[in-house]
Amino acid sequence: MIINVIIRTVIIYLTVLLVMRLMGKREVGQLSTFDLVVAIMIAEIAVFPMEDLNIPIYIGLIPMFILVGGEIFISYVCLKSRLLRKIIDGGPSIIISKGKIMEKEMRRLRYNLNDLLAQLREKNIFDVADVNYAILETSGKLSVMLKTPKRCLTPEDINLRLPEEEAPSPVILDGEVLKNNLTLHGLTDLWLDNKLKEYSLSAKDILYASIDSRGKLFLSEKVKK
Repeated sequence: MIINVIIRTVIIYLTVLLVMRLMGKREVGQLSTFDLVVAIMIAEIAVFPMEDLNIPIYIGLIPMFILVGGEIFISYVCLKSRLLRKIIDGGPSIIISKGKIMEKEMRRLRYNLNDLLAQLREKNIFDVADVNYAILETSGKLSVMLKTPKRCLTPEDINLRLPEEEAPSPVILDGEVLKNNLTLHGLTDLWLDNKLKEYSLSAKDILYASIDSRGKLFLSEKVKK
């Protein structure tokens, strides 16, 4: 009995993990209504074979694959059909336009002022008067364009040209040297060892280390026991 439960649990877990991977890499907050419904149904179906051991496990697996197959098919069709994409996913809604709150649109969406203010605060915006446009995306997230005087100054605004930068590459993770990333920067293990010796450290003492596009090394040591 116990072995049967363990086997079923492992099989269901691996299957749910597989079908969720097949659905794509979007975060839960970015799922469309259709994707979210499919995810909830898959979670509900996964429970049935574990609640009743008399139910054959394939009774739970088959509907899961049917659902994810249907989701993949509809997602593919949506890529080709703008109309179907609009029907299933809907479209973004303008909540603030040219600094004016669109009350009718908010009422249609059943989206109140508390929701608006809360989502603005999440973006460190505490004054609605600073907002030029606010758009409620299909995922429920709010995209905001500030008024020109309230935007952050950029190098382009002052005609300052800066060299393009690339994302830093990790070269040590939890004491393990990532040799491939060193090679990408044209560096060697010897170079890294010499850098670490300057701080009287070795790779095993490092929790995380990275190199930026300018060759600058960042180090974060492990907590010493």
